[in-house]
Amino acid sequence: MKSILLTAVSFFLLFTAPVSGTEIRQERVQFKPGETGATINGKIKGDQIVDYLLRARAGQKLVVSLETKNTSTYFNVLPPGEDTAIFIGSTSGNRFEGNAPKDGDYTVRVYLMRNAARRGATASYTIRIAVTGDSQRP
Repeated sequence: MKSILLTAVSFFLLFTAPVSGTEIRQERVQFKPGETGATINGKIKGDQIVDYLLRARAGQKLVVSLETKNTSTYFNVLPPGEDTAIFIGSTSGNRFEGNAPKDGDYTVRVYLMRNAARRGATASYTIRIAVTGDSQRP
């Protein structure tokens, strides 16, 4: 029984561990005074990932759009403190519009699909991120 459990745990760790060589860069998104959004030009190659962090309050509207010529480039949106995305670009497209479910730092993760990452593909992109509207606070 112990060996079966150990094998199962080893198998789980092997397939859920980050891919060796994956580089995740974090950047805080700051809006200019009086503005509710920002436009960012970026570039990724291979296994690189960029996490754009932005603060939003529950009820505020998040709008994210991505433009790129590389059709293997996508983004996900992750709520504060969670690993499960509320938007997955590879299945939903390159535009997200929705209300923030809770207060905190949201992550907009830009990445290349695995097939392109393995080839060492490069993608230049423009991402627009906006947070608008009032929160649900009284």
